[in-house]
Order: sequence, then C-alpha cells, then structure tokens
Amino acid sequence: MKKQYKIIIAGAGGIAEAAGLLLAEWSEVTPSIFIGNRTLSRAQHLAGWIEEGATKPCSIRPFQLASEGITAEMEAILRQGDVLLDCLPGSLAPRMAQLAKDFQLHYANLTEYVAETNAIKALATDATTSFVLQTGLAPGYINVLANQLFQQFCMDFGVEKVDKLEMKVGALTDHAVAPHFYGFTWSPAGVATEYLKDAIALRDYKKTTLPSLSEKGAIIIDGIAYEEDLTSGGAADLPDALAGKVCSLDYKTLRHPGHYDWINAQLSSTGNPPNAIASLQNKMEAIIPHIENDRIILYAAVEGRDAAGTLRRREIAKRILPMTVGKRSLRAIQTTTAAALLQSAQIMLESPPAGVLLQSRMDPERFLNGDFIVPVYGRADGSGR
Repeated sequence: MKKQYKIIIAGAGGIAEAAGLLLAEWSEVTPSIFIGNRTLSRAQHLAGWIEEGATKPCSIRPFQLASEGITAEMEAILRQGDVLLDCLPGSLAPRMAQLAKDFQLHYANLTEYVAETNAIKALATDATTSFVLQTGLAPGYINVLANQLFQQFCMDFGVEKVDKLEMKVGALTDHAVAPHFYGFTWSPAGVATEYLKDAIALRDYKKTTLPSLSEKGAIIIDGIAYEEDLTSGGAADLPDALAGKVCSLDYKTLRHPGHYDWINAQLSSTGNPPNAIASLQNKMEAIIPHIENDRIILYAAVEGRDAAGTLRRREIAKRILPMTVGKRSLRAIQTTTAAALLQSAQIMLESPPAGVLLQSRMDPERFLNGDFIVPVYGRADGSGR
C-alpha cells in the first residue's frame, strides 16, 4: 500500500493472520488495521501476534464482530474504514458484503461458494465501491493466470478459440500416508464442500454443470505424479466469460495418488444423506490429521491450433513453499491466499472500479505482477520472485 489506508479484516483465522502480517511488513505505507471477530479474545490474540511478529511499527485494533446487528463500536469502525477484507467462512459472505455496501467500503472475499457469490453479485449491482469476489488462490490467482494464458495464446497465434483451458491447484502436505493420502492444510468444511458441490465447466464451448469428483485423472508436474478431479468453485467466472471461445475448460484439485479412491469409498459407504457435507467432513476429520508443513502446487495450460493448423500447448507450473514474513513462518496456503486478497485490495484502493470485479475482468498484468503477488508467486511468466 502506497498511502495510509484503514483496512478492516473480518475473521481471526489463518488467512486473516497472514493478511495482517503481510500488510504490516510489505506495505510501503503501513496501514491502520482493524481485526474483527465474533470471539473478541481471538481478535485480541491475533492483533498481538501480528504486532510482535512484525519488524515495522503497526497500528492494530481488535474489535468484536457481532453475530447479528451492528454495535456502536462496529459502526464507528465501519464508518472510517476504506476496505473490508472478508476472511470469514463463505456462508457469512453476503452479510459482510451488505455491511460493506451500507458503509460504502470496498470489499473483497475468498469464498468458492457459488450461491453466496451470486447473492453478492446481485446486491452489489448498484454499489458505488468495488467488490472483488473469489480472490484467493483457487478461485482467484489461478483464474487470472489461466485467463492471461488464453488471451496471450490467441494473440500470439492469431486465433479466437482454443481446445482446452486447464486450471489445477493442490494444497498438499510434504508426505502422505495410507489409507487417505492426505493431511488438512486448510478448512475441513471447505474441503468437504468442494468435493460435494457441483463444478461449473465448459464442454463443447458451452457452460455446463458437472458432478464433482466425476473426472479423475493423472498428471505429472515437475516430474511428480499427482491425481486430479473436478471440484466446485475453482473455475470462478471463466466459464461465463469464455463460453464460445474455449471448447473444454475446467478446474481440478490436485491430490497425492490414492486420495480420491479413499474419498469415493467414504461417499459410497454413506449413500446420499441430507447432511452429506457434514457427514463427509466428520469421516475425514476422524482419520485425517491437520499438518503444518505444506506446499502449493498450481498448474495452468492452454491448448489449441494456431492459424496454420499446428497443435500447440502452453503451460505454467509453480510450487510454493512456506516462507518467513517478519519474525513469523507462514504456511504456503496462508501466503498464497492472503497475497491475492491483498493485491485485490490494493487495486481497489488505488484505482477503484465500481461494482463487482470478477477474475475474468481483472487486469492480469497489474494483478499477476503486483506488490503482494510477486514475493509469493514470482512473476506470471514463471520467473523468480
């Protein structure tokens, strides 16, 4: 951030933790940060954690985020804020977005939840501030990267359509053991949700809905074998933006080999209960551990024929590991998600477009080579940080 801004962070979990620390360490002008959480003690703890972990002086004020309604303290903070960064569970996103609209704040969230995203798009149609939705790692960074690949491919090879646009991301542990071959590096509820909600894709140039976990495949990235399958939410708005231009477009989640067979066995054993997401989450949490050491593997590819009819393919792959920020070590899932959120916030604050800004409309050059993105992801062309 290049000016003194007042930034409100809703939530006190791992992504809020990373967002606050990155703001304190990497902003050109350190912003005033407000951290709101339903449990005040968690907001207070996080404020202290950031202040003690930062190498630069920073101003952080914790406050209680009421479950319903607005307290006098909340109103005072919302009236003076510039942007609301929503790091709460996706089910709460419409309420946070409504608060941002009511108090004329810019707003950004991370959720892959489709219904909540559609609700926010509707309420923000007449907003005077910016609403950047689904702006984490996936959805988020991977969609901007894939869209840039598509646009550059068409420009370089003189075409308007391509055969395939592929997006793949995995938040993985360094090691994986039987029978599940997995470790939680982020929200178990989010994992269960993406496995069971339908995926949006393009097939034969048309937007379609496909069952998650219905197209398992294998891929080798940097010499390491992974398995992939459709999951919900990760394609963001690209199926809408690129319909008629891409024959096959989808987002798939990467896992260590063997994981999806185990997941499908759990689903088969329970049938289709009304609380399927909670049921799968409980089954996973009963046996899958939470693991701190993580890595992010991401891959994007475009394939099609050039103007002369030659089949061509372009690919970008990245492996992102935990990193030290200030005096703290942050997991890869934290930095990759928070960096995209903060880059969106910077864009909104410095040259705000009114209304909803989805991934297909994000300026790829500005986003992918931004101040918060490059230290984490490197440059868009695959070069170093």
